[in-house]
Amino acid sequence: MYLALYRKYRPKTFEDVISQPHITTTLKNEIRQNRTAHAYLFTGPRGTGKTTCSKILAMAANCEHPINGNPCLSCESCRGIENGSILDVVEIDAASNNGVDSIRQLRDEASYTPGQCRFRVYIIDETHMLSAGAFNALLKIMEEPPPHVKFILATTEAHKVPATILSRCQRFDFRRIRPEDIQQRLLEIAGREDFTLTPDAAELIARLADGGMRDAFSLLDQCAAFCDTITLDTVVQAAGVVGRDYLYELTDCIRREDGAGAVLRIGELYGMSKDMQGLVEEMIHHFRNLMLALTLKEPQKLVSVLPHERERLMETAKQFPLSVVLEILGELQECLDKMGRSYDKRMTLELTFVKLCTPAMWTTPEGLLARLDRLEAALYSGRLPALAETPVPVSPAPSEPALEVPEVAPGLQVAEPQEFSQTEPAKAVPEPPPKPAQNQPQPLLEWADILADLAGRDMPLCGILKGSRAFTAGEVIYIDSPLSLMGAMLRQEGNAAKVIAAVENKTGKRYKLRVKSAAPPAATQESAFGKLLEKARANGIEVREEE
Repeated sequence: MYLALYRKYRPKTFEDVISQPHITTTLKNEIRQNRTAHAYLFTGPRGTGKTTCSKILAMAANCEHPINGNPCLSCESCRGIENGSILDVVEIDAASNNGVDSIRQLRDEASYTPGQCRFRVYIIDETHMLSAGAFNALLKIMEEPPPHVKFILATTEAHKVPATILSRCQRFDFRRIRPEDIQQRLLEIAGREDFTLTPDAAELIARLADGGMRDAFSLLDQCAAFCDTITLDTVVQAAGVVGRDYLYELTDCIRREDGAGAVLRIGELYGMSKDMQGLVEEMIHHFRNLMLALTLKEPQKLVSVLPHERERLMETAKQFPLSVVLEILGELQECLDKMGRSYDKRMTLELTFVKLCTPAMWTTPEGLLARLDRLEAALYSGRLPALAETPVPVSPAPSEPALEVPEVAPGLQVAEPQEFSQTEPAKAVPEPPPKPAQNQPQPLLEWADILADLAGRDMPLCGILKGSRAFTAGEVIYIDSPLSLMGAMLRQEGNAAKVIAAVENKTGKRYKLRVKSAAPPAATQESAFGKLLEKARANGIEVREEE
């Protein structure tokens, strides 16, 4: 009968256990010095050797002739424990025997001396699954155990084990097995079997196993059934890691702010019976890879993708600021949490992608920072189009007429207030300045008060108008601003209408609004970039220009 590879090649001595030297060395010394504890707790991820070390420890503690802390594997006790014929070593699955009655039965049996071995050893797997009553029943015998009884508790979730149990155990934390160790072990096993395994295929299996040796053996078993010569393509097909283009397509939809395209692609995947929750998990893993690519100098050691996919991943990572990737990861994680409570997982995913494709909806502080980084990256990469000097449309209120807000013509002359020379003789009553021409703009003296009024009601709008000046000419008010994006900002959320209303409230007159930008429209980006270079040089930053 065929035996699975993970069972066939399960380690039988501490020397065979890989990537856990901090545990195996301690246990061997305890066996060699005859100082074994009465209770142990083995915790860590799946497939890292918890149950294997439990069985080796049980054999070594009962071995008649231990060799340097390892079981000899030849005495009657070692052979009986290995084949399961000795009943003094009991393995209990707490997931299916989690009631208080099971632990009471264990406690009654523990009072009897072992029949064939030195110690009666109880290995309780998945200990965290025990009920509260079962833990209380186990606690009593662990407080004052008989000298011939030892407990080995194995769990993947040690935080669920009561502190009263933990305090009575020697705790050993198993680490994830390094991919290099898994790869070496797989190549060693392939040399003993009747199939061939290439090094690059072993590397991919090791990365897909995510630190679990049992997962690596299971995938190797699957690939061996698929083909006698296991290559990289064999692993790709057997593991089902082909066809990941949809992850990059959805990522591109987020970059292009194409919510409609993302929803359509999700609909296609849903029609192909793609699990929506699994899709979110894949997207989280994908953006984690992007985060690592942006954070690490050599992300290849932690990024688990196919070799030919690494270049595509790195190119995709360059299109996103790190803050945007972190914000997307947070939204995807929140979406995954919501799916557990949602009756329509597809709709939950669609809502998340529509939000991700609409940065204007990112209202959290982290989201706002991500939006700023995104805008800054687009500006310096040249992807931000120049804003044309076009009229600013203002949505009228139901009872108000439509408002027109065109820009000031570049040749418009703005009259400044006339100043009196200090050399002129003082007069008791100064003569009024000559009346300006009818269409000559004059400074709006109430502009400072209008800005102060806006500051109390709409601080963001007041920030947009900071440093600006206002002039009036007939029924038109002109705003002269050093901010080149003033026109675009006044188009948003009815800002122009708010300015007109604030002016009318202060002056009692309703004006039409026009805006004069500080730089010509064709030179907006070039001028801003030039100022940035000048500022960098002024602060001692070296700036090199390359063709």
